[in-house]
Amino acid sequence: MRIFFAAGLLALAVSAHATGMSELESFLKTTKSGRAEFRQVVTSPVREGVAARTKVSAGSFEFLRPGRFKFTYKRPFEQLIVADGHMLWTYDPALQQATARKQATALGSSPAALMTAYVDMQALQTDYSFLEAPEKDGLQWVQALPKSKDGALQTVRIGMRQGLLAALEFADTFGQVSVLTFTDMQINPSLAPADFQFKPPAGVDVLQQ
Repeated sequence: MRIFFAAGLLALAVSAHATGMSELESFLKTTKSGRAEFRQVVTSPVREGVAARTKVSAGSFEFLRPGRFKFTYKRPFEQLIVADGHMLWTYDPALQQATARKQATALGSSPAALMTAYVDMQALQTDYSFLEAPEKDGLQWVQALPKSKDGALQTVRIGMRQGLLAALEFADTFGQVSVLTFTDMQINPSLAPADFQFKPPAGVDVLQQ
Protein backbone atom coordinates (compact mmCIF):
# COMPACT_ATOMS: atom_id res chain seq x y z
CA MET A 1 0.00 0.00 0.00
CA ARG A 2 1.17 3.50 -0.73
CA ILE A 3 1.13 4.46 2.92
CA PHE A 4 4.33 2.41 3.21
CA PHE A 5 6.02 4.66 0.73
CA ALA A 6 5.85 6.78 2.52
CA ALA A 7 7.97 8.78 3.59
CA GLY A 8 9.84 9.78 3.99
CA LEU A 9 10.67 12.81 2.92
CA LEU A 10 13.22 14.66 4.88
CA ALA A 11 16.44 16.69 5.19
CA LEU A 12 19.21 16.20 7.71
CA ALA A 13 21.25 19.26 8.74
CA VAL A 14 24.45 17.53 9.79
CA SER A 15 28.14 17.26 8.95
CA ALA A 16 29.06 15.54 5.69
CA HIS A 17 31.50 13.40 7.65
CA ALA A 18 29.00 12.12 10.19
CA THR A 19 27.96 8.47 10.33
CA GLY A 20 24.51 7.38 9.21
CA MET A 21 23.39 6.95 12.82
CA SER A 22 24.59 10.40 13.86
CA GLU A 23 22.83 11.94 10.85
CA LEU A 24 19.60 10.20 11.82
CA GLU A 25 19.92 11.41 15.40
CA SER A 26 20.58 14.96 14.22
CA PHE A 27 17.51 14.79 11.98
CA LEU A 28 15.31 13.87 14.91
CA LYS A 29 16.67 16.79 16.93
CA THR A 30 16.75 19.54 14.32
CA THR A 31 14.36 18.84 11.45
CA LYS A 32 10.79 19.79 12.28
CA SER A 33 9.43 20.12 8.75
CA GLY A 34 10.50 19.40 5.19
CA ARG A 35 9.58 19.45 1.53
CA ALA A 36 10.97 17.40 -1.39
CA GLU A 37 10.29 15.88 -4.78
CA PHE A 38 10.33 12.08 -4.91
CA ARG A 39 10.55 9.21 -7.36
CA GLN A 40 9.24 5.82 -6.28
CA VAL A 41 10.05 2.42 -7.79
CA VAL A 42 8.12 -0.62 -6.54
CA THR A 43 9.29 -4.08 -7.58
CA SER A 44 7.15 -7.17 -7.03
CA PRO A 45 8.80 -10.43 -5.94
CA VAL A 46 9.76 -13.06 -8.49
CA ARG A 47 7.36 -15.98 -8.36
CA GLU A 48 7.34 -19.30 -10.18
CA GLY A 49 6.27 -18.62 -13.73
CA VAL A 50 5.82 -14.89 -13.09
CA ALA A 51 8.54 -12.31 -13.77
CA ALA A 52 9.09 -9.42 -11.39
CA ARG A 53 7.10 -6.30 -12.28
CA THR A 54 8.17 -2.72 -11.68
CA LYS A 55 5.97 0.34 -11.16
CA VAL A 56 7.36 3.87 -11.24
CA SER A 57 5.63 6.96 -9.86
CA ALA A 58 6.67 10.48 -8.87
CA GLY A 59 5.40 13.51 -7.00
CA SER A 60 6.05 15.81 -4.06
CA PHE A 61 6.16 15.33 -0.31
CA GLU A 62 5.75 17.59 2.74
CA PHE A 63 5.90 16.79 6.44
CA LEU A 64 5.48 18.49 9.80
CA ARG A 65 6.61 16.56 12.85
CA PRO A 66 5.14 14.92 14.74
CA GLY A 67 2.86 12.84 12.58
CA ARG A 68 1.73 15.10 9.73
CA PHE A 69 2.64 14.49 6.09
CA LYS A 70 1.32 14.81 2.56
CA PHE A 71 2.24 12.77 -0.53
CA THR A 72 1.02 14.29 -3.80
CA TYR A 73 1.41 11.71 -6.57
CA LYS A 74 1.57 13.38 -9.99
CA ARG A 75 2.69 10.57 -12.31
CA PRO A 76 1.57 8.21 -13.78
CA PHE A 77 -1.77 9.25 -12.25
CA GLU A 78 -2.87 11.63 -9.53
CA GLN A 79 -3.41 10.54 -5.95
CA LEU A 80 -3.19 12.32 -2.60
CA ILE A 81 -2.24 10.78 0.76
CA VAL A 82 -2.58 13.06 3.78
CA ALA A 83 -1.96 12.40 7.47
CA ASP A 84 -3.33 15.17 9.73
CA GLY A 85 -2.14 13.70 13.03
CA HIS A 86 -5.36 11.78 13.65
CA MET A 87 -6.69 10.47 10.34
CA LEU A 88 -4.99 9.15 7.21
CA TRP A 89 -6.76 10.19 4.01
CA THR A 90 -6.28 8.66 0.56
CA TYR A 91 -7.94 10.57 -2.27
CA ASP A 92 -8.22 9.33 -5.87
CA PRO A 93 -9.50 12.13 -8.15
CA ALA A 94 -10.11 9.80 -11.11
CA LEU A 95 -12.38 7.55 -9.04
CA GLN A 96 -13.89 10.48 -7.12
CA GLN A 97 -13.29 8.49 -3.93
CA ALA A 98 -11.64 9.23 -0.58
CA THR A 99 -10.80 6.74 2.18
CA ALA A 100 -10.32 7.73 5.83
CA ARG A 101 -8.59 5.54 8.43
CA LYS A 102 -7.32 6.02 11.95
CA GLN A 103 -3.74 7.15 11.45
CA ALA A 104 -2.15 5.20 14.30
CA THR A 105 -3.70 1.94 13.10
CA ALA A 106 -3.11 2.50 9.39
CA LEU A 107 0.55 3.52 9.57
CA GLY A 108 1.87 1.06 12.14
CA SER A 109 5.64 0.71 11.66
CA SER A 110 5.69 2.13 8.11
CA PRO A 111 8.61 4.28 6.90
CA ALA A 112 6.36 7.35 7.03
CA ALA A 113 5.72 6.73 10.73
CA LEU A 114 9.38 5.95 11.37
CA MET A 115 10.56 9.26 9.91
CA THR A 116 7.78 11.62 11.04
CA ALA A 117 6.24 10.37 14.28
CA TYR A 118 9.19 10.18 16.70
CA VAL A 119 10.70 13.10 18.61
CA ASP A 120 14.10 11.63 19.53
CA MET A 121 16.37 8.65 19.02
CA GLN A 122 15.44 7.10 22.36
CA ALA A 123 11.76 6.96 21.39
CA LEU A 124 12.66 5.53 17.98
CA GLN A 125 14.76 2.77 19.52
CA THR A 126 11.81 1.50 21.53
CA ASP A 127 10.28 0.25 18.27
CA TYR A 128 13.30 -0.29 15.99
CA SER A 129 16.77 -1.80 16.09
CA PHE A 130 19.44 0.03 14.08
CA LEU A 131 22.63 -1.04 12.34
CA GLU A 132 25.22 0.99 10.46
CA ALA A 133 25.36 -0.31 6.89
CA PRO A 134 28.29 -0.07 4.43
CA GLU A 135 28.62 3.02 2.27
CA LYS A 136 27.22 2.41 -1.20
CA ASP A 137 26.66 4.58 -4.28
CA GLY A 138 28.14 7.55 -2.42
CA LEU A 139 25.53 7.27 0.34
CA GLN A 140 25.82 6.53 4.06
CA TRP A 141 23.28 3.90 5.07
CA VAL A 142 21.42 2.93 8.23
CA GLN A 143 19.34 -0.24 8.45
CA ALA A 144 16.22 -0.19 10.65
CA LEU A 145 14.50 -3.39 11.79
CA PRO A 146 11.06 -3.15 13.42
CA LYS A 147 10.98 -4.97 16.76
CA SER A 148 7.33 -5.92 16.29
CA LYS A 149 6.81 -8.90 14.00
CA ASP A 150 3.12 -8.18 13.51
CA GLY A 151 3.42 -5.53 10.77
CA ALA A 152 3.95 -5.91 7.03
CA LEU A 153 7.27 -4.01 7.08
CA GLN A 154 10.35 -6.24 7.20
CA THR A 155 13.31 -3.87 6.91
CA VAL A 156 14.16 -0.26 6.01
CA ARG A 157 17.41 1.22 4.69
CA ILE A 158 17.95 4.97 4.98
CA GLY A 159 20.56 6.57 2.71
CA MET A 160 22.06 10.03 3.25
CA ARG A 161 24.36 12.21 1.16
CA GLN A 162 26.01 15.39 2.45
CA GLY A 163 23.56 15.75 5.29
CA LEU A 164 20.42 15.20 3.21
CA LEU A 165 18.21 12.17 2.91
CA ALA A 166 18.84 10.80 -0.59
CA ALA A 167 17.10 7.42 -0.58
CA LEU A 168 14.74 5.25 1.40
CA GLU A 169 14.51 1.53 0.65
CA PHE A 170 12.09 -0.87 2.28
CA ALA A 171 10.91 -4.44 1.89
CA ASP A 172 7.69 -5.97 3.17
CA THR A 173 7.00 -9.50 4.35
CA PHE A 174 5.54 -10.39 0.93
CA GLY A 175 8.86 -9.75 -0.82
CA GLN A 176 7.89 -6.44 -2.43
CA VAL A 177 10.72 -3.90 -2.51
CA SER A 178 10.20 -0.14 -2.76
CA VAL A 179 12.82 2.54 -3.36
CA LEU A 180 12.22 6.26 -2.87
CA THR A 181 14.77 8.81 -4.06
CA PHE A 182 14.54 12.47 -3.06
CA THR A 183 15.55 15.72 -4.75
CA ASP A 184 15.18 19.49 -4.16
CA MET A 185 14.88 19.11 -0.39
CA GLN A 186 14.03 22.06 1.80
CA ILE A 187 14.84 21.90 5.51
CA ASN A 188 12.37 23.40 7.98
CA PRO A 189 10.15 25.33 5.54
CA SER A 190 7.28 27.26 7.09
CA LEU A 191 4.43 24.73 7.35
CA ALA A 192 1.40 24.73 9.65
CA PRO A 193 -1.02 22.00 10.82
CA ALA A 194 -3.69 23.55 8.59
CA ASP A 195 -1.58 22.64 5.54
CA PHE A 196 -2.29 18.97 6.30
CA GLN A 197 -6.06 19.16 6.64
CA PHE A 198 -8.07 17.38 3.97
CA LYS A 199 -11.69 18.12 3.09
CA PRO A 200 -13.23 15.82 0.48
CA PRO A 201 -14.48 17.77 -2.53
CA ALA A 202 -18.21 17.93 -3.14
CA GLY A 203 -19.59 14.77 -4.75
CA VAL A 204 -16.73 12.53 -3.64
CA ASP A 205 -17.60 9.16 -2.08
CA VAL A 206 -16.05 8.85 1.39
CA LEU A 207 -15.25 5.42 2.84
CA GLN A 208 -14.51 5.04 6.55
CA GLN A 209 -12.28 2.11 7.54
